[in-house]
Amino acid sequence: MSDDLLYNDKAALRSRLLAQRRALSPEERSAAAAAIAERALELVAPGVTVAAYVSVGAEPGTRELLAALHARAVPVLLPVLLPDNDLDWAYYGGARQLAPAGRGLLEPTGERLGPAAVCAAGLVLLPGLAVDRRGLRLGRGGGSYDRVLARLAAAGAEPLLATLLYPPELLDRVPAEPHDRPVHAVVTPLGVHRF
Repeated sequence: MSDDLLYNDKAALRSRLLAQRRALSPEERSAAAAAIAERALELVAPGVTVAAYVSVGAEPGTRELLAALHARAVPVLLPVLLPDNDLDWAYYGGARQLAPAGRGLLEPTGERLGPAAVCAAGLVLLPGLAVDRRGLRLGRGGGSYDRVLARLAAAGAEPLLATLLYPPELLDRVPAEPHDRPVHAVVTPLGVHRF
């Protein structure tokens, strides 16, 4: 498959998935966020640090999950987008310690720990638009989390990798490239799917 054809397939799929997300009502999104939080907690082993993110727009909601992790004193790393699209990390100190950042993101206000801080996480939650039955994830195309996955592999870190999705986003196949790394699990409101 040529790079242009692969790009067009990804672009068309991204467009369709984003439209499906926007079509969900606020009530559907809220119910999904509550169920995802409950299901995702099943993946959190005692003593583990979780690398997560603050959802934006129509993404499957993470705020309830972040609140639940914070209430249980689970250490949570949140990303800080760098100018080159790489990710720095800082600890989550609660919803009041999030500040608006570029691209409509909310980021932690705490001390920056460096891009390699994610290597200390035992569970890494990655945003995505879809995951296929092989565990391959379709992101938004910015490459930030591809860098995270490459950094984890280079460091020999082996955290559990999971993507939070709505049920129709678990697909038979997504366009993939040789550098794509699979996730180990998908969390939807219906449950945890492991690969």
